[in-house]
Amino acid sequence: MENGILYLVPTPIGNLEDITHRAVRILKEVELILAEDTRQTRKLLSHFDIRTPTLSMHEHNENKRIEELLEKLQSGQNHALVSDAGTPLVSDPGERLVSACIREQVTVTPLPGANAAVTSLIASGFGGGPFYFHGFLPRKKKEVTETLKRLGDIQVPLIFYESPYRLTATLEQLRDSWENREAVVARELTKHYEQFYRGTLEELASIGRENGWKGECCLIVGGASDEEADAYRKVHWWEGLTVIGHVEAYEASGWGRKASLKQCAVDRKMSKNKVYAIYHGLDQ
Repeated sequence: MENGILYLVPTPIGNLEDITHRAVRILKEVELILAEDTRQTRKLLSHFDIRTPTLSMHEHNENKRIEELLEKLQSGQNHALVSDAGTPLVSDPGERLVSACIREQVTVTPLPGANAAVTSLIASGFGGGPFYFHGFLPRKKKEVTETLKRLGDIQVPLIFYESPYRLTATLEQLRDSWENREAVVARELTKHYEQFYRGTLEELASIGRENGWKGECCLIVGGASDEEADAYRKVHWWEGLTVIGHVEAYEASGWGRKASLKQCAVDRKMSKNKVYAIYHGLDQ
């Protein structure tokens, strides 16, 4: 008996007219629809009179479901994986199931369709070339800081997903970590109240402080300037060194003592007197 097929089926991110004819047909024909939230998916299925059974599959139960689902797929059943909105596996669960299907030679067939990241990018004014999709940032501030440090020298537009409740704080942290770059907030994409807010990170944060944000939000931030990217790349080489090691590294490359102390202070955003004191053992 031939294996079945796992279809990855995008669903609308707002406007229900954005689902494809093929997606509707596949959802009607498969034996089972795997949904992140079956209650949410049922609304879509009811609208298109799709009566296929659903089964919940989300980040908390995906591992437990895999063996059972593989057995059904290997028995010849066809399944469809959907997310609550948009394209499956784009900041959504399903990676482990897809990997298991590939490992067991079960065909995985993706369908094209709605995606919030690309939809927001093409109307942002930053589109037309390469871009970097990150998705959701970590929740803890320290982890966000580390993530933004790693992303700081990327020179193409960066796309983030963010909760409306955290968006203003995220904009403020981006402003503090990076230059006050140009950015776009796209909210309620494809819906009646779709809006694009354009401005600097601080201007967008100010809008959030004054009015708050509502609905699903996508954030596109301009890439680093040459100067900012260079600054980030210079920073990386000395991370992990002590102040003394930092100064000595410059001296080893041919810099004079005075210039090495001064550049160390610039790199670390410390006063020259502080660096001098640490280097000479006066900072006790």
